[in-house]
Amino acid sequence: MSASRPTPITIAHSPDADDAFMFHALATGRIPTGQYAFTHLLRDIQTLNEEAARGVHDVTALSFAAYPGVQDRYALLATGASVGEGYGPMVVAPRPAALADLSGREIAVPGLKTTAYLALRLALPDFQEVVTPFDLILDAVRAGRVAAGLVIHEGQLTYGARGLSLVADLGAWWRGQTGLPLPLGGNAIRRDLGPRAIRQIGNYVRQSIRHALDHRAEALRHALHFSRGLDAATGDRFVGMYVNEETIDMSAPARRAVQTLLNRGHAAGLLDRRVTVEFM
Repeated sequence: MSASRPTPITIAHSPDADDAFMFHALATGRIPTGQYAFTHLLRDIQTLNEEAARGVHDVTALSFAAYPGVQDRYALLATGASVGEGYGPMVVAPRPAALADLSGREIAVPGLKTTAYLALRLALPDFQEVVTPFDLILDAVRAGRVAAGLVIHEGQLTYGARGLSLVADLGAWWRGQTGLPLPLGGNAIRRDLGPRAIRQIGNYVRQSIRHALDHRAEALRHALHFSRGLDAATGDRFVGMYVNEETIDMSAPARRAVQTLLNRGHAAGLLDRRVTVEFM
């Protein structure tokens, strides 16, 4: 009697160092995955948010700001979140400035469904967004095509080397406003996979993160291929910002921060739906 075929599962995530680090063990077969065969797909976070609205992937990285629009189709996993502990997406400009100086000005942003964009709208309600691929935002600011840029991923560590100045760290701003960490994104899983599969797949994601943290050097070598030029030390620092013990299982303050963020977004008229956040 032949063995049953494995169940195919797509995992979609960002092509950056922290996600590559997180999923290293799953992507390279370092851990057994039982009945499931995982296929990894790389997309920028704005594209992933848009594809989640259509239910394209079984498991997907998702901006928490995009969750209200997909909660009927996807559940949030308690494992795999990126949380800024007093740091987060940054607004940068060619010269030193205050955030209020950018009121009414053009700011390059990585997508309208991203948490970075939601946080900036809460901090600075009046600006003109210019949607720009995340890896081209620093170039747009340097070239003077926009007054400032909202940078995510490794741009948070490399803007200074490009001659740009920090205007505001939205993670620090959020901490000052709420006393909470800034929850940026997490992993969402299709509800129609069923409770048993959701538990099993979530456990494999957790094992992959645990394996990366326990085999840091190996996972970091893999992750640096997705770091867009970071040296090993800077890459390690960036990965450590967003893959840590909090990533294995979200703490109570981080979970509360997600609800607070979405409540404030709805109250400000930036999110259409008020939702109660649940983690599987």
